[in-house]
Amino acid sequence: MMVAVTLSRYIARQFVLSVLAMIGSLTGIVCLFDFIDLLRRVATKPDVSTNIVTEIAGLHIPYFMVEILPFGILLGGIVCFWRLTRSSELIVARAAGISAWQFLAAPLVCAILIGTVATTIVSPLSSSMYRRAEELDQQYLRTGGGPLSLSSGSLWLRQADTAPSNAHGVVMLHAGGVQVEEGMLHIRDISVFRLDHDDKLMMRIESPNGYLKNLEWVFENASVVKPNDILHPVGTMTLPTSLTLDRVQESFASPDTLSVWALPSFITLLEHSGFSSIRHRIHFQSLLALPMLAGTMALVSAGFSMRPSRRGGVAKMVGSGVAAGFLLFTVSKVAEQFGKSGALPPVLAAWAPTLAGLCLAVALLLHLEDG
Repeated sequence: MMVAVTLSRYIARQFVLSVLAMIGSLTGIVCLFDFIDLLRRVATKPDVSTNIVTEIAGLHIPYFMVEILPFGILLGGIVCFWRLTRSSELIVARAAGISAWQFLAAPLVCAILIGTVATTIVSPLSSSMYRRAEELDQQYLRTGGGPLSLSSGSLWLRQADTAPSNAHGVVMLHAGGVQVEEGMLHIRDISVFRLDHDDKLMMRIESPNGYLKNLEWVFENASVVKPNDILHPVGTMTLPTSLTLDRVQESFASPDTLSVWALPSFITLLEHSGFSSIRHRIHFQSLLALPMLAGTMALVSAGFSMRPSRRGGVAKMVGSGVAAGFLLFTVSKVAEQFGKSGALPPVLAAWAPTLAGLCLAVALLLHLEDG
């Protein structure tokens, strides 16, 4: 029993060191290419200093670490188990009666813990730094005032009606144009529909211009019309809302700028306001699946790299492991696109590739251990 515990600690230490070294190496390579790309973009902007580019590239590091984590565990695990097999350490352990499931338990737990730390600690840090990087990118390397001003498109949203006479009703707002100026959201060509709890129209508000300020929509030169009535000018009108400029912009921005802890409440807010929350739900489920994906990659790396060298085909097996990892990545991205299109539920789009990879890894290890 003591031998098994000591061996597990030894293999776990080798696994963690190999994985961390691989994650650091891959992150360094990706950050180098990212820095080169930023330098290419800043070449046409002589007023932007290299310090800004360096800061943006540095803020991207935690984001790349989370993205690269599964590949780091896969490649690091392949290197670790291949070295242990090549030195006959795993062969001796198996000859001593220790099964593959026993000495793989520690690396599996370590991989799951690494994924958990990435989801709960690194991911919130990554989202905060990535948001800051996007702000700097928007300020120095792009034009416009944010996602809304860049889209220059119309805006649809839905919110609960706060009027006491329509407690269970909703308000639907459509703006033909959206622009961010001086920290305020300005809208034009506005149509507001107030519906009761049976989705019957109670009132329509028309306004040429308006803006969002202090948790209120302000409509200038507004006119009101009720069913079977004519349009009546009422001047300036206000409509309470739970939205702010930051929240509206975040709904159009990348979900990577939101912490895993903030995503559930923000998803609820998006659905309550009528915005699509599919991207955010898929991202949230992907973060929740990251620890299991990390454990899956550890098992995949073991299944493809623990073949004894005397049986030959080591290079082929290691190459097959790398190919399997990239195939799993491709399947996950395809499933993500299906999820964003609505063809797959977000939970299935995020978890199905991980579960498929886990089945593959378990099948390989069963074949390796039991023949």
